[in-house]
Amino acid sequence: MDKKRFREICLKKLKKTEKNGKRVRNGIVLRRLLCIIRKYDPKTILLYLPMGHEVDVGPLFGKLRRERKIYVPFMEGESFKLVQYRLPLRKKRFGIYEPMNSHFYLSKIDMAIVPVVGVDGRFRRIGFGKGMYDRFFGSLERKPLTVFVQLAKCYTKERITDDFDVMADIYVTPEDIIVRGKRHVDRIDRRRCGSHD
Repeated sequence: MDKKRFREICLKKLKKTEKNGKRVRNGIVLRRLLCIIRKYDPKTILLYLPMGHEVDVGPLFGKLRRERKIYVPFMEGESFKLVQYRLPLRKKRFGIYEPMNSHFYLSKIDMAIVPVVGVDGRFRRIGFGKGMYDRFFGSLERKPLTVFVQLAKCYTKERITDDFDVMADIYVTPEDIIVRGKRHVDRIDRRRCGSHD
């Protein structure tokens, strides 16, 4: 299987999820994310403004903004830069909402929460194929703790990604929490985060 075929399979699966049980699945992922955020206590977090098939992280903005700096992608050419999350939002390319541009430059983030279409056996991201996250992460001097999120687990043990594709530290779905290198490791309390055995 190649990346393109796997992406098609995952997108079909995600579209079904959009129609069946999305609210419940989204709630499970958000609870798990909050548990992970409490565990690692990042001061700066990259979130995203979701599209229909992605985990709706919108409820996290209000909960996290009081204690942490929240940044979102702002598209620039073939990649994006980070801008601090603030209202109002405007609809841009690909139907994605963004806050206003900012000339502030952020040198590092502690945690990045990244939506995925699929994940391969190297724990690397399959996205929409535009490469924006890959270019952005490639430009960072210091890699943040990277958490992939998805409404329905779409994982292959095959290695179908390229070396430049973003790699996760943690992969969160309603079905599972997987930490790179180990499954359900002690660093994450399974009972509090709701992981399966």
